Amino acid sequence: VHLVESGGGSVQSGGSLRLSCAASTYRYSFYCMAWFRQAPGKEREGVATIGRDGSTSYADSVSGRFSISRDNAKNTLYLQMNSLKPEDTAMYYCAARPPGGCYLAFGRYDYNNWGQGTQVTVSS
Repeated sequence: VHLVESGGGSVQSGGSLRLSCAASTYRYSFYCMAWFRQAPGKEREGVATIGRDGSTSYADSVSGRFSISRDNAKNTLYLQMNSLKPEDTAMYYCAARPPGGCYLAFGRYDYNNWGQGTQVTVSS
């Protein structure tokens, strides 16, 4: 699965951004999809997941502010980010893995398909 993220940028605290991830696979709807992020000097951490049935889960740090969604007809994954904070500054990656156990699946080593990342910078 080839994944390409877009939509990153620089915003002020409290602003919003929408990230997209285009997947090149005819079996896109089959996969558990996720967003991860990695700040300089920190480990890559899971942000949100969405299963093939549309069920979602979120890290506590973004719950209530971020929303993950998918459009299976367009083979595209989204992350709507609202009320952004400086601590949300990071490189954001989308990832794919086979279905099963998608809920709260934030272990980076469980995913074998990754995009190249898109940078999000939030200034105070």
